[in-house]
Amino acid sequence: MEDFEEFTSTPIQIMCLDDEPSVLRALVRLLRHHKLQAIPFTEGSDALDALSKQEFALIISDMRMPKMNGAEFLEKAKVLAPDTQRILLTGYSDLISTVNAVNQGEIHAYVKKPWQNQRLIYLIEQGVEKYKLKKHNQALQQHVIEQNNTLKELNDSLELLVDKRTKQIRQVLKQLETANEHERTDHKATVELLYNFINANPNLDAQLAKNIATSCLQIAKTLKLSDKLIEMANMSGYLAQVGLLAMDPALYKVPTSQLNEQQRKLFYTHPATAQLMLMPAQHLSEVAEAIYHQFEKYNGNGIPKGLKGNDIPICAHILSVARDYWQNIESSQKPEEQKLADALELIKMYSGNFYHPKVVKAFEATLKDKANVQSDNVRSMDILTSKQLKPGMVLGLAIHSHKGIMLLPKGHEFNEKSIAKLQQLETQKPTPFRIMIKDG
Repeated sequence: MEDFEEFTSTPIQIMCLDDEPSVLRALVRLLRHHKLQAIPFTEGSDALDALSKQEFALIISDMRMPKMNGAEFLEKAKVLAPDTQRILLTGYSDLISTVNAVNQGEIHAYVKKPWQNQRLIYLIEQGVEKYKLKKHNQALQQHVIEQNNTLKELNDSLELLVDKRTKQIRQVLKQLETANEHERTDHKATVELLYNFINANPNLDAQLAKNIATSCLQIAKTLKLSDKLIEMANMSGYLAQVGLLAMDPALYKVPTSQLNEQQRKLFYTHPATAQLMLMPAQHLSEVAEAIYHQFEKYNGNGIPKGLKGNDIPICAHILSVARDYWQNIESSQKPEEQKLADALELIKMYSGNFYHPKVVKAFEATLKDKANVQSDNVRSMDILTSKQLKPGMVLGLAIHSHKGIMLLPKGHEFNEKSIAKLQQLETQKPTPFRIMIKDG
């Protein structure tokens, strides 16, 4: 609203045009008495020139003038300053000219001479107020347009960034699939790679992903699902957040309650982004499906498709329970034992509404059965620099030069010689190596 503040701080000016100096002096005195700034003119051409260079809130013009009458002048003034209010001073014998001024100059009021001061001041103040209101509305409209443009630019840039990062990660997966055709059925190799992308991101919680995955595994086992579905449920827990890798961290490093409506809508597209990212990994299609439908609700009021009951994939049902349980714990500030109890109570409260009742019952059973709690074999990695390497460490992901040449393969066990060579090569590289080392 800077434009309007600037406008309101500028003194309001009123143009007075009459070829009789005595009439002008009377007008100027009257206006100044009411604290209004009057600028007098005796020639219509001079007044039009001034009107093209500065703002006037209102014009008071006499009808009868020798070179250009009031109707002609106000018609030209309307073109130069359409928002400026126009008042005509006219005599009793100027009826036809006054009608012309109304039609051509679109005057806002006319006053017969000799005027009544109170009536003239009322019309002037009314005209000034109307002019201010117009300018205020114009400033508001401009402000809204600028805000909409800014928001559109922000949303466009976020969408472009999401699209760009999605394509990059999909390309990495495609290259991985092509280069390692013999590992197409090795589910855990792909999940381990993607999980470590999450683990390497400082704005994502890898431990949260691990907790969700463990609960998904336990629920699927308790439900006595097939071995394949148990494995898919476990993997969907690890990769539930993978779509966020393609998004601006501003969308997920704060609670969703702190996002505006547009940002929230964009945030909740991350399951669809994950599905696109995982498309090249055909052997993970059921995992991608579970992640895509993770925000569906048992009662049919979820997103993105509004599926209901058993139409929702079972792994998506399992993921939604495990995800919300652990996120409720993470967001709570209460003591540990109370956190766990409250989180379970919330899940049970929405059983049959948000969550599948059988899944909730199975989850409750897993929490009671401590013997069922077990970890899986998906391993995380540490990301080190070459100076942090020690003999015996195992490389989790192949290292390439900045030109794309493989320097060390995945699984290489470091020794003093290979560490020294890598440190030497790093001095020739534009940026330091980011070396993934397997835990354990």
